[in-house]
Amino acid sequence: MLKKITALPSAVKQYLLITSNYWFFTLTDGALRMLVLLHFHHLGYGPLAIAVLFLFYEIFGVITNLVGGWLGARIGLNKTMNMGLFTQVIALLMLTVPEQYLSVVWVMLAQALSGIAKDLNKMSAKSSIKTLLPSGDNTQYQTGLFRWVAYLTGSKNALKGLGFFLGAFLLNAVGFSVAMQIMASVLAIILLISLLFLQGDLGKAKQKVKFTQIFSNHASLNYLAGARLFLFAARDIWFVVALPIYLVNSLGWQHTSVGLFMALWIIVYGIVQGLTPKFFVKNNQHNINGYLLFIWGVILSSVTLLFALLLFYATKLNFSAESIIIVGLFIFGGVFAVNSALHSYVIVAMAKEDGVSMDVGFYYMANALGRLLGTVMSGVIYQLTNLITCLIISAIFAVLSAFLIKRISIAPPKI
Repeated sequence: MLKKITALPSAVKQYLLITSNYWFFTLTDGALRMLVLLHFHHLGYGPLAIAVLFLFYEIFGVITNLVGGWLGARIGLNKTMNMGLFTQVIALLMLTVPEQYLSVVWVMLAQALSGIAKDLNKMSAKSSIKTLLPSGDNTQYQTGLFRWVAYLTGSKNALKGLGFFLGAFLLNAVGFSVAMQIMASVLAIILLISLLFLQGDLGKAKQKVKFTQIFSNHASLNYLAGARLFLFAARDIWFVVALPIYLVNSLGWQHTSVGLFMALWIIVYGIVQGLTPKFFVKNNQHNINGYLLFIWGVILSSVTLLFALLLFYATKLNFSAESIIIVGLFIFGGVFAVNSALHSYVIVAMAKEDGVSMDVGFYYMANALGRLLGTVMSGVIYQLTNLITCLIISAIFAVLSAFLIKRISIAPPKI
């Protein structure tokens, strides 16, 4: 096995190393989110208070994507990726303090560092694909780009799901503080390996980039970023805070059950993302354009609205809310995964090759804004109303995303 890995082309080995970094980081990120959510719910925090704990995570994710894209183009993606790993280790260690010191402000600061770390890591991993992809004719390039982006994104989300379960398991098995110590130790080892073997100057722009270039003046990229904002707000407005608390409070689920269920959902979601190229690439050709993404956005909105209606009329239809949640969530996840995979491919395909992280960073800034909007609204709306209202607003956001994405212009890939 070691000989086979050694014999691989340099670009492939770098891709595998970056993917491994991303995988281990994602495990800790998913586990951290579930640990914080369940631990502080157990301590008596309400939905809005828990949403506030994640506020800095999302706010600093927005800032990091903008600044991180510029930084990656200036100093190289290898450095920004390692900075992300190091920052996550610090964030995890901050949460190992005794419970009496885990104030809201302290946890928010730790979450701020984790948000910075996550988006430095994510931006670096996604941007590096375009740099590492072996050169070839346009057919090979576009098909390979679609597949590599889908595999990286899909595998990341599958492992994030595993991280959800890992977080719930560790909380029950060893407690909050020890769980943080374990994750920080593992990630420190990954950081050391990355420092030793990750290629220098990866993704560094050939020309000096100005800080004022962090904002895109490309109309299609702006529409794509707006669509991404509403797409992820549509997911997080009911999934991040409202759903796990609903499962515990309304359905009486145990913490481990919540973690396992959400883990399975994210894993299936990641698998569908990874398989998306099989649905759209035939005979080495695909026809991904704004209209195709619009159709999938409308499908997502329709599925979400149907989900809300079934929950509302569950009693009259003689359906159990639990069954609707389980089946509906997996259908939503499958459709959302296809949308997300298509969006992720389009931004990498549209990004300029020199300083690719600038465009990718701007796009994922919108992604982080969507998560921020969804997270805050998830806590506020669920506390004031219920899960059904969260789902209705989710459907509205999904259709807004669809109409924005319809306006983008993608040069037809000659593949």
